Amino acid sequence: MPSLKDVLTKIGAVKKTKQITKAMNMVAASRLRGAQANMEAFRPYAGKFAEVLGSLAERTSGEEANPLLVSSGIVQHVHLVLCTSDRGLCGGFNANLIEKAEKFMAERSDADVSFSFTNFGRRGRNWVRSNEFQSDSEHIGVVGGNIGFHVAQREGQTLVNKFLEGTYDEVHIVFSEFLGMAKQVPVIKQLLPIPPIETEDETGSEDADYLPEHICEPSAEEVLSDMLPRSVYVQLFSALLETSTSEHAARMLAMDNATKACNDMLENLTLAYNKARQAAITAELMDIVGGAEALKG
Repeated sequence: MPSLKDVLTKIGAVKKTKQITKAMNMVAASRLRGAQANMEAFRPYAGKFAEVLGSLAERTSGEEANPLLVSSGIVQHVHLVLCTSDRGLCGGFNANLIEKAEKFMAERSDADVSFSFTNFGRRGRNWVRSNEFQSDSEHIGVVGGNIGFHVAQREGQTLVNKFLEGTYDEVHIVFSEFLGMAKQVPVIKQLLPIPPIETEDETGSEDADYLPEHICEPSAEEVLSDMLPRSVYVQLFSALLETSTSEHAARMLAMDNATKACNDMLENLTLAYNKARQAAITAELMDIVGGAEALKG
């Protein structure tokens, strides 16, 4: 049985750990509110953007396809945009995202297909480096902080240019979709070539018979050619916002579980301390009683 001093030392260490986890939980909750507000404010814009894009694509379906919509045919180089966090202590958040990327690469692991990465977050970058994959771009300190649209626009423009040049045959993004405080789902989505745009008829909504027609100047074709690259920026920015919100939610949940684990450990250690203290008192009483009996004899 451990001594009283050892148990007291462990109790003190667990109490300090509990203070740290509780503080980190409060910090994550505070950051989550801001990140969730930004994400929810951007979702209507992204939805309306997709609606207008779908309307224009429906009206120009008979025209010559935009280069961003056309696949190169033979896929030899696939580029992945991997969005992770800079720090750990958020449960399986980063591991799930990396596992999603690994599963996708395993499915596309043909001998003639090569992969490269754009990394948002230190954890994903470290995984890419440790596996010696090609890293074309690295962004640290973006996810989890104040994300500006210019970051997505600058990186999105680079992806579009390299796709048009033929450097990339396909571009996919791996991010975490925020569905709730206790549920963040890793998702992989194709950015380039831009997949067929769903219209209201394809989604099967109650208003399937209604497709808004937007008045465009100078023409729907020219507006569509200008909006297609912007759709890449919008999707990239939305993925960064979703991942940032998911990271804070995952860290808050992980720290809450860690705090509960500390409480359980404190209960067990307190019980062990009381048992050790009772055993010490019993031993002292037995010594006193034994000494008294010896004096009587």
